[in-house]
Amino acid sequence: MNMHLKYKKLVAVNDGWVTQGIDNQIMDSGSRFYGGVADPDNGVAWPTHMGTPTFMAIWACSLVNESSNYYHDEQLLRRLELAAAFIVREQHEDGTISPGWTNMHSPPDTAFAVVGLAGLLELLVKHEWAALERVRADIRKFLERSAPALLTGGCHTPNHRWVLTAALAFLHRLTGHAELTARADQWLAEGMDCTEDGEWTERSNGIYNGVSDVMLFHAAELLGRPELLEPVRRNLRMMAYLIHPDGEVVTDYSGRQDFGQLFDMSSYALVSSLMAHRDQNPLFAALAELGIEALNHPGPIPNNVLLGFLLHPELREPGVESGRLPDHYRVVINGKFNRQHYLKQMESAGHGGKIYHSRLHPEFGAPVARQREGRTSVTVMTETNSFFALRHGAARLLGVQVSSSFEPGFIKMNDMEQLESGFVLKGTESKGYYGPIATDRLPEIASNTVSPWYLLPHQLREVTHLQQHDVRIELIETPDGWRLRVQCDKPDVLLTQISFIFGKEGQLAGGELAPAETGTQFWKAGTVKFTAGDDWIEMDGGADEHWAKSIRGAAFPADCQTLVVNVLTPYDRTFHIRLSPSDGNGINGQ
Repeated sequence: MNMHLKYKKLVAVNDGWVTQGIDNQIMDSGSRFYGGVADPDNGVAWPTHMGTPTFMAIWACSLVNESSNYYHDEQLLRRLELAAAFIVREQHEDGTISPGWTNMHSPPDTAFAVVGLAGLLELLVKHEWAALERVRADIRKFLERSAPALLTGGCHTPNHRWVLTAALAFLHRLTGHAELTARADQWLAEGMDCTEDGEWTERSNGIYNGVSDVMLFHAAELLGRPELLEPVRRNLRMMAYLIHPDGEVVTDYSGRQDFGQLFDMSSYALVSSLMAHRDQNPLFAALAELGIEALNHPGPIPNNVLLGFLLHPELREPGVESGRLPDHYRVVINGKFNRQHYLKQMESAGHGGKIYHSRLHPEFGAPVARQREGRTSVTVMTETNSFFALRHGAARLLGVQVSSSFEPGFIKMNDMEQLESGFVLKGTESKGYYGPIATDRLPEIASNTVSPWYLLPHQLREVTHLQQHDVRIELIETPDGWRLRVQCDKPDVLLTQISFIFGKEGQLAGGELAPAETGTQFWKAGTVKFTAGDDWIEMDGGADEHWAKSIRGAAFPADCQTLVVNVLTPYDRTFHIRLSPSDGNGINGQ
């Protein structure tokens, strides 16, 4: 797709969403949400970056763009004026906004909106149309009023730091106040949470990797800190290996809400385009092209692709030729990252393993193996509920999991060893008991009439009868697929389930199957085949060693088809996974 066609598509997609915003705009002047665009899921208009401001950007990009069907459309301008007035009314006196489905008086949600609105204001100021003055004034008012909240406000999650940094940088450009950059420097002083292979803390390929990337691009440009682009480059290079053959992003091990959900590369389209131009990098250009090809929505306001292209006219000019994204590879992401070195220092950090309204993400930097051969895409994962996922054309084995009554719940694999033709994974769980607290260390309340459990210093209890549960998994590639061996030599009886989660789009046939819980079936014996279109995945290795329908703490997705294999410790089970032949040389189209 040449640059002219890319830009033409961006304009068409943006124009295509104009009417949806109009249809959902609340035009009842007596409503508290007058002028806002109602969320189709709940009917409430929000001033957040994915709410009304997103449609403000869509409308504005069409209004100022001569290539748009809505160029200088006065009725659309009136809609934009009402929306701008709405977000100003919804802004609290402290400068924050509240997305009522998740946060209240939220500095990071305010920062998301500020980043997008600051770019939008820049676009409207550049377009010399006097009719826009009312909108410009309201957006400027919103931005200026947000400054105190961002100067003092905090965050919940790792990526929020870079959103706040970018917002502070935009406000500094708008106002010139030095304290804004000083606050940004405080966030940046915490250092970059990105491994050498490009993995951010939240391991969120569908959402938050891209958020960190685009926000740090803005921060680097606005603050004159080009070193902030280095983790962006690393992450984009990593993402080239986290794309399935159909363009879907690998989300099987995410630490955020994109876990196991469908995402494409469109959220990387803007930052990849900016980095491709800046670095003249063919790989980044290829990622940008893939993102634009997948694009069916302009994006939330901080990542609106057309807005980015209008603010950066150079992106519309012929640039570096797109390279070819890798489609035959076997890589281990974070394979050389010394994760244990960092984990051993956690105790000295002083937080005692506790963090409020967030997570510590100790899985940061855990190894992930990716392998693609033609139409076959494989992911081998550690520190997540599933350790293996396989896509073969239209047939999708979304995850393989082991759950046990020991912890109870899914067993996460902690270590990965790469073999010549596969991988060995190991998962270890420990669980003990806790003795009485020494009498001389008990609090005074222990001798009272009532001594609440929660007031006792449990950290002082001595651990007794510590038990360990070890699971070993061997994944070996074979000429027609994979051999999966799952082992545990614990002599005591533990209820265990090995589960295979398939997509809802195919059909399961064969084998000895029996109903379990909703969406799941026992796989007791025989050979089962999952077929989707002309592609299939065939397996043998079922077992029926106990009757439990599920393991406490191990829930399966309702919109998938899950086969459950019931085994008891000790066990040593081997599953043969065979794939349908593909076009080309070799079974996987090599």
